[in-house]
Amino acid sequence: MSTLYSGVEAKDISKYVVFSGDPWRVENVKKYLDNPRQIAFRREFNTYTGTYKGVEITVTSTGIGAPSAAIAMEEMYEAGMEVAVRMGTVMALEDDLLGKFIIPVAAMRREGTSGTYVEESYPAVADFELVQSMNRTVTEMGAEYRNGLNCTMDGFYSHMHDSKFSKEWGRDMSQTFEELKKLHVVGIDMESSCMLTLGRLMGIKACVVTITTVLENLKEVLLGEERVAAEDLLCRVALEGIYQYHQAVEA
Repeated sequence: MSTLYSGVEAKDISKYVVFSGDPWRVENVKKYLDNPRQIAFRREFNTYTGTYKGVEITVTSTGIGAPSAAIAMEEMYEAGMEVAVRMGTVMALEDDLLGKFIIPVAAMRREGTSGTYVEESYPAVADFELVQSMNRTVTEMGAEYRNGLNCTMDGFYSHMHDSKFSKEWGRDMSQTFEELKKLHVVGIDMESSCMLTLGRLMGIKACVVTITTVLENLKEVLLGEERVAAEDLLCRVALEGIYQYHQAVEA
């Protein structure tokens, strides 16, 4: 029987799953898989399974935010997932991180979805072996990374970026950024803490690999070919990192 929202079955899903927020980034990952086959594309969930250097990998999408990311995690776990890698973009709070990777060791749980699973004191922590594999892969590909703390929030236009409405209501985004900097948080996104929390609760391996495409409040942004190249590198790092992890654990 297929899962409720993503429409996948256990026979079609690898134990290794890469999650992309953007359904169309999945199409880019597909280019690096051998014999990719589309399993389903329902709502925001676009799913392929193929092989990378002989290792079967599934790639799927979550859409934006923790609620749909939790659905994706639940349904891939139902289908047999054992290793989860969130591959996405992140807003950095340090100016020198634009275009660089943030691979968080843990995340602050300021989204609401993980709280429906477990109390707030439960930590959102990445699997260290996966993190080390991704670190090595980034370095081997000639890029730079930072391991640090991430903060996951629900409200893009209420916490991360000014909008017409937020300005009318007098919201001051700078207060959020300054608070998080004092806490030595290096990046903000909308999915990571929920996915790391669920990974721990499920007893599977999970990590987050993100590339910085914007700085706080979008004061600086990667655009054009630079953005395309950054996201392409992100896709290759996620796949190669899983391959290297597989080689290490299966050796």
